[in-house]
Amino acid sequence: MKPLIALLGVLLLGGCQATDPLSGENDPKDHQWNLQFTGPIYMSGWVEASLVEDIKGRILNHGAGGVIGSGSSDYGVATELARGWPRDLGGGIHGVTGADLPKRVFVRWQSVVEQKTYRAWVDIPEEARKIMHTSTHRRCPKTPEREARYMASMHLGLAPGGIVQVWVGDECRKQVKVARAQAEIEPLGPDQGNSEGRYAHKVSEFSKRYIEKYGIPYGSW
Repeated sequence: MKPLIALLGVLLLGGCQATDPLSGENDPKDHQWNLQFTGPIYMSGWVEASLVEDIKGRILNHGAGGVIGSGSSDYGVATELARGWPRDLGGGIHGVTGADLPKRVFVRWQSVVEQKTYRAWVDIPEEARKIMHTSTHRRCPKTPEREARYMASMHLGLAPGGIVQVWVGDECRKQVKVARAQAEIEPLGPDQGNSEGRYAHKVSEFSKRYIEKYGIPYGSW
């Protein structure tokens, strides 16, 4: 009798899982997750290098991340747009291939508007990994008919003063703040001393005009 009851329990549990409208276990999933970098508007910079250490202790070279800060676009100076982080953290896909979920992330970047180079290892909390996993295995309660996210995502915000802010996307595609760090100055300077002190690009006229009016809003990130 006991084996029969146990079997019945397993069948009932399996039936509940199969009819769970929020389950995304069978929805399509990518083998990689997405790591992107962003910066405050007008606070332009350049990501020189990044590494990812996953929960299995493997360290993967994620490479350079390119331009941050949208300094090449004219958004006007009617308001202090650089104060705080941009509302939209979106961007192109920059997948981390061959890694499990992240334990910590290294980033080295040039803050072009300051003419300073920063570096930091950022510890990623367990909460962030749970959100990333859930985002691809659970559908959003607001849209149960929509498949779970195809790829888990993480954004690192890089700001003047060496501020690093981390967000991950949840199952409803909302960006959730999960970590914050203070970077240190890279003593070798830009490109680790291989560019004779030259930065990746010049401060744009748009950024110059903004900074002349408002300055760099330290303390707002």
